[in-house]
Amino acid sequence: MIVITGSVQLRPEHIDAAIALGIEHSRRSRAEPGCIAHNCQIDAESPSRIVFVEEWADIAAVKQHFAVPESGEFVRAMTAMAVAPPEMKLLEAREINP
Repeated sequence: MIVITGSVQLRPEHIDAAIALGIEHSRRSRAEPGCIAHNCQIDAESPSRIVFVEEWADIAAVKQHFAVPESGEFVRAMTAMAVAPPEMKLLEAREINP
């Protein structure tokens, strides 16, 4: 499984628009093949920061997701509303039972 974490620190005047865009992007992404979870959250300690947590079946699904034109448009729109470039990490993970 691939886990993606991402975040973006927004300009205050763009928070509402960015949240709506993030929710739309998450909903669309959840319908893509290989998407296990895709969620947009507001950072409780920094309300102008949106955090994304995604789970994908494999790297092929992630590559397909990144190739979707709407994904690129989403990144460009978020970047334009941000105070700094968005951050993103891709991690390979496996579930364990403690």
